[in-house]
Amino acid sequence: MSAAAIPARGTAETMLVDGEAGPIELLVAVPPTEPVGLALVCHPHPLHGGALSNKVTYTVAAAALKLGFVAARFNFRGVGKSAGTHDGGQGETADTLVLVQWLRQQLPGLELLLAGFSFGGFVSLKAAAAAAPALQISVAPPFKYFADELLPLRPACPWLVIHARDDDVVDFEESRAILDHYRPPPELATLDTAGHFFHGHLGELQDLCTDFIQRHWPLRR
Repeated sequence: MSAAAIPARGTAETMLVDGEAGPIELLVAVPPTEPVGLALVCHPHPLHGGALSNKVTYTVAAAALKLGFVAARFNFRGVGKSAGTHDGGQGETADTLVLVQWLRQQLPGLELLLAGFSFGGFVSLKAAAAAAPALQISVAPPFKYFADELLPLRPACPWLVIHARDDDVVDFEESRAILDHYRPPPELATLDTAGHFFHGHLGELQDLCTDFIQRHWPLRR
C-alpha cells in the first residue's frame, strides 16, 4: 500500500491507512487556511448501519473544519474499505489510536479534538486516556450497552456531551446518571424532540459543537 498523506489545503480525500487488522478507510478534509488543530470523529455502530458518512458524524466534523481544523472521519473494521471484522469496541479503540498517531505524525505540534457519536462516542471516550486530546465531544454515548466494561476514565480536558432528552436508543436519564459519577462532570448540552439521530436538529447540533470549540480552543499553547 502506498503511504497516505494529508491532502492539499481546501480539499478532501479518502485514503487507506495501515491499521492492526489491515487498511483503515479514512476521509480527511483540510481547511483552506493554516490548520489550527486536528479533529478525529468516530461513527455509530457498524452493525447497525454506522459509517463515516453518518450525518451526525459529518456534522461534528464539519463544525471542526469550518473552525480551521483538519477534520478526519474513518470507517470502523468491516465497513466500507476498512479491513477486519467488528470487535465490540476493543479493536475499534486501537484503530482510533492508530489514526490519532498518524494525524500527529502528518501535522506535528497541532492539538487534537477527539469526538464520536453513539458507539463512536463510547469508543472515542475509551481512546481518550491514551490519545490525550485537548478537547472531547461525545454525542449520545451509549454507556448502558457496555455495562460489563469499566467506565472509561474522564478525559483530562474540557469535555462536552450532547444528548437528546427524547433519545429513543440511549436513555437520557440513564446517561445523565452515569455522567454524574465523573468528577468534574462533563458539560452537558441537551436538545428536545431530536431523537437519537437528531433528525431536523443537525444545525443545532453543529452550533453546540461550534460554541464549545470556540470557548475552549486553543486550550494549550
